[in-house]
Amino acid sequence: MTTCTTYMWIMLLLMHMLISDVNAIPATATFYGGNDASGTNTGSCGYPNVLTIDGPMNTALSGALYNGGEACGACFKIQCVSIPYGNVQCLPGSIVVTATNLCPQGSTGGWCDMPRSHFDLAEPAFQHLAPPVAGVVNVEYERVSCLRSGGIRFLIQGHPYFMQVLVYNVGGVGDVTAVSVKGSSSNWIQMDRNWGQLWATGTVLDGQALSFSVTASDGRTVASNGVADSDWQYGQTFEGNQF
Repeated sequence: MTTCTTYMWIMLLLMHMLISDVNAIPATATFYGGNDASGTNTGSCGYPNVLTIDGPMNTALSGALYNGGEACGACFKIQCVSIPYGNVQCLPGSIVVTATNLCPQGSTGGWCDMPRSHFDLAEPAFQHLAPPVAGVVNVEYERVSCLRSGGIRFLIQGHPYFMQVLVYNVGGVGDVTAVSVKGSSSNWIQMDRNWGQLWATGTVLDGQALSFSVTASDGRTVASNGVADSDWQYGQTFEGNQF
């Protein structure tokens, strides 16, 4: 190989590294929930049936990434870069997963302890990065847009003096920073984050048609006017507009 050719190859490699790694952040990843991901079907984000949101492509986040539940619903592109133990290799390609749970401080191995950035993936998702025998892998990740089918969903829970709404199936950046509700006989009411993506108000809105306004972490807001008729019931889910 000539000096000129060697120089060209080095330059191409450096350009590839600069392009591919500009948004990538180092982290680690493990897995949980069984090979059918059934153990990931609930979690601290409040989603009652995680596998209906994005199938098994979901993840629990370490506290540093979970951020008190504010990251619930966010989507992450993850790629395996190396495996610290054993004689197995990373698999090519990347995956996109949705944040649905917290991997708590003190979990096995300490991988989720502060201030670590760590993904505890559903096992089927992990299998796209490396063989499960690897146990833990070094990864690079970046935030990406969430691709969702249909509109934002609002599951109304609680009782007249404590309405709690689960907001899910959110496209775009995926995570929600503010929710407001409006009855047909009320003004807009700012809801409080109870936990995860559960938002609550003590205002009595029974018997009123409901509208919702959702603000995502990128600052965009989408309103869904009259999404629930005045005869709505607790336990029902309604579909609104999408980002």
